[in-house]
Parts: sequence; C-alpha cells; structure tokens
Amino acid sequence: MSSDFVNKKKNLFDRWAPTYDWLFPSVVYQAIHKRLLEFVDLPDNANVLDMGCGTGRLLDRLGSHFPDLRGTGLDLSPQMLGIARQKNRHHPRMIFIEGKADALPFAEGQFDAVFSTISFLHYPEPQQVMAEVARVLKVGGCFYLVDISWKTDIQPPLMSGSGGIKLYSKQTREFLGSSGGLQCHGHHYLLGPVLLTIFAKPGKLPLTA
Repeated sequence: MSSDFVNKKKNLFDRWAPTYDWLFPSVVYQAIHKRLLEFVDLPDNANVLDMGCGTGRLLDRLGSHFPDLRGTGLDLSPQMLGIARQKNRHHPRMIFIEGKADALPFAEGQFDAVFSTISFLHYPEPQQVMAEVARVLKVGGCFYLVDISWKTDIQPPLMSGSGGIKLYSKQTREFLGSSGGLQCHGHHYLLGPVLLTIFAKPGKLPLTA
C-alpha cells in the first residue's frame, strides 16, 4: 500500500476510534461475530491473528469462547489499538500490534487461523493480502474472511467515492484465495449481505504451470 493511502486510512480510523464502540456499526459487528463463532473450528491451544482488529471486539469474544486461545490483533490505527489494549481482558494471551495486512510482520506458518471482519474491503492489493495470509498460516490452518459481498464485482452506487472500498463476489473471493495458495471450503451468509468465506491452507500448495 502507498504511504499516502495508508496515512489516509490511518487518520480515518484514528478519528473514528473514540466513538467506534458506541456506534450502530459496532452493534452490527457484535451480531456478526456471534454468528461467525458457529463456523469457527480451532485446535487446542490455537494461535490466531485478527487482521484489521479495530478495538479488539472479536478477539475478546474468541478469548472468552476458547479459554486456551492465544491471539494477536493487527491494525493500522494507533488509536484503535490503544482502546483495544485498554479493554484487553485476556492479556497476556491476547496482544495488539500496529501493522499492514499486505506486509504482515509475522513468521511463516505462525497461526492456526486468521480472521478478517469487515476490513478486507479496504485493501487496495487483495491478492498480496491473500498471499500474506497464506504465508503466515500453518498447513491446515483456516482463513475466515467476513465482509459485505455483492453478486458481481461491479460496485453498487452507494460505494462510489467511498475511499477505495471494494466488494467481491463469491467467485472473485475464490479466485483471490486460489491465487494466494488457499482453497475455498465454503460460503455462509451471516447477516444480510455479510458473507463468510472459509479458506484453508492445503498440505501442498498447487503447482504453477
């Protein structure tokens, strides 16, 4: 991501942070997180990454649901991360760090699962993000991609001029996943147009021609 794009996004979410957990979208996100848990399957003592974690609501819910879970929240916004750290009930199992999704500051095969909830639509280089997710996942690990979906990749009118936001159809999600070395294991609507796509990292990545 260009530095100008990153700074604009960072400033946007920094301004949003103080009231983020009071706003209507936060209530919607909580409903989405609750529904998401119905599809999450993790091994014992799992280590997970929440990419675009915001104020840490999903990791808080995961930490309560899986008592032996370790998790890392990653976000561009220092202000969002500050609130997440203040509200962190699961320290030191849960930590929060600043970073970019297209250049994840983690080792290969570090996580059993990666989560992205209503954040993938912000990324200008989705293929690079998918490749990074595949890199940091363990073999057999899953990527839970939750975002607003659209029947086609033509943007609806309400999204025009929305600061680089883009929605993806099921087919394009599958293409992006396979281009990064991930296999699609299914799609599930969680709330209205909010779609969960589950990817997994296969034991052997597909050979390239």
